[in-house]
Amino acid sequence: MPQATFYFDVGSPYAYLAAERLETVFSDPVRLQPVSLGALFKLNGRSSWARGHPEHRRVGMAEVERRALAYGLPPVRWPDPWPGNYLMAMRAATFASRMGHGHEYATCALRAAFQQGHDLSLPERVLEAARDAGLDPSKVDEAQRDPEIKLALREATDAAHALGVFGVPTIAIDRELFWGDDRLEDAAAHLRSRGVER
Repeated sequence: MPQATFYFDVGSPYAYLAAERLETVFSDPVRLQPVSLGALFKLNGRSSWARGHPEHRRVGMAEVERRALAYGLPPVRWPDPWPGNYLMAMRAATFASRMGHGHEYATCALRAAFQQGHDLSLPERVLEAARDAGLDPSKVDEAQRDPEIKLALREATDAAHALGVFGVPTIAIDRELFWGDDRLEDAAAHLRSRGVER
């Protein structure tokens, strides 16, 4: 049976909404793939809705808050400022995945951002999330400076772009893409159908 891959960036509130529901929507484990959303935006010649017109930003944030409550999640607490620069956080995510703590780090970082309102642009906040995920903060700090980790994140982002990923969260099953936290059920249904076909 094919496996679902979840492309995410810890700066995305919609990735948070999706990540919190993966285990309930999918019966089998989902592979988490860190990517740099900022780099994806550049590759696709677009920007975040959160950086656009103030009214669009307000409406978008209100929609995230509405969905969180509808999903039974705690009220969203927004980091200030938001969005920020999450490159270090995503390099840490890349390292965490290599160490077998990818799910734990993603969960801790996304909850830190959108349940606790912590700014993951700040190195100390990234390292706190890493510690909460069971990682040694000093090793994470060292790893996020490692050229190999930097390259791994860049290559993963380029590969996602080549596949057709233009934003997060995106679920990929083979070459079929499902973008948005509201497409999880569609992705899970597609995955089940692929398993039956094979």
